[in-house]
Amino acid sequence: MHQDNDGLPPKQRFWAMAAIAVSITLAVMDGSIANIALPAIAADLGTSPSDVILVVNAYQIATVISLLPFASLGEKVGHERIYRIGLLVFTAASLACAMSDSLGMLVAARAVQGFGAAGLMSVNTALLRYIYPQKMLGRGIGTNALIVATASVAGPTVGAAILGVAHWPWIFAVNLPLGVAALLLTRFLPRTLRSNRRFDGISALLSAATFGMLTVGVEQFTRGQDWWIVMLFMLGFLGSGTLLVRRQSGKPAPLLPLDLLRVPLFALSIATSICSFTAQMLAFVAMPFLFQHGLGRTAVETGLLITPWPLVLIGMAPLSGRLSDRISPGLLGGVGLLVMAAGLTLLVLLPPAPASLDIAWRVALCGAGFGLFQSPNNRVLLSAAPRERSGGASGMLSTARLLGQTMGAALAGLALSPMVASQNGASLALGAAAAIATFASLISFSRMAAPKRA
Repeated sequence: MHQDNDGLPPKQRFWAMAAIAVSITLAVMDGSIANIALPAIAADLGTSPSDVILVVNAYQIATVISLLPFASLGEKVGHERIYRIGLLVFTAASLACAMSDSLGMLVAARAVQGFGAAGLMSVNTALLRYIYPQKMLGRGIGTNALIVATASVAGPTVGAAILGVAHWPWIFAVNLPLGVAALLLTRFLPRTLRSNRRFDGISALLSAATFGMLTVGVEQFTRGQDWWIVMLFMLGFLGSGTLLVRRQSGKPAPLLPLDLLRVPLFALSIATSICSFTAQMLAFVAMPFLFQHGLGRTAVETGLLITPWPLVLIGMAPLSGRLSDRISPGLLGGVGLLVMAAGLTLLVLLPPAPASLDIAWRVALCGAGFGLFQSPNNRVLLSAAPRERSGGASGMLSTARLLGQTMGAALAGLALSPMVASQNGASLALGAAAAIATFASLISFSRMAAPKRA
């Protein structure tokens, strides 16, 4: 029988969360761990710097186009089954990455690895609803947010540590023992609700085309591609997106969760998430340029100055998760995003020669605000969906995060381009991030009065 009681027993809950912690750490970290190895990969495989970027893009594109299809499939066959298969594919693809001796083989393996990561990310949050009792759901989401936040900033650091003692294939080979250990732990995952509806393969292909066209179009824009090529991708995005919406309209449990987006609380939470991650990515791209080019700091100093953001976030995420069990998530999220906007504004207003402490506490303020927002937002987003639609909510949550990060990177690239602001691009990007974070806070506050049903 499926797991339909209020959470798992404490011992099983511990081991189930251990499986999720290891798996989601690998999936999130591998989105950035290869970045630092790109020069070594290019030299070893005899390829150009512009072509080796495909090692990163293949993973990201494969992930974003398959999140919603896997989330929908999870509602039919079971979230834990999709999670287990995703982890198996991810681990096997990691071995293929480590054994690659050509760029084509490595890019193909990274794409398969991205599909495996999507299997994990698409149902990760949905499983929390079966692992934790309702009264502890905020704590579980806070723990999960802590894991994701730590993994998202640890990739380059872990990659650098591995490259310090080993060749680049080991940044992928290190996944093998951890992946096998996580696979063994997946036996503790709960068996979730199954749906009797048929899986819509045509809608899955349209969803992949929609998000693929959008992601590749934005990536081409940030690389300065000709406007007509970017326009072709955007037209493809609009065309496939229109067909997807028309096909999904009226279905009781659509792959693109239109039913959930009709719930005001859910729709507002998705909008808040996209805007907040857009602001976060804008800031993370802009800060190195501000600190190094604007304030004359070294690369090492810049890394240390950015560190307070993830450190404070790591401490704040579980705390805000627990608070969200007692305080309105709309209020917590709105206050957190205002704090983040204040920190970003203060970074823009830095004096010409600030002390390191003056920079660090402003960066920490941004991290504290984002940490106060993230866990409550994830909690209300998941809780706004019916239990049987947890997969759709989980997939949409991950999709919103990746879309926001993609948009933030594109806006940062635009702000830093010579045609927009050759000297003050970093400040412009941080100012835009502050404005977007403020707008996101207003959306978050509006959730306090939003109905929980359509």
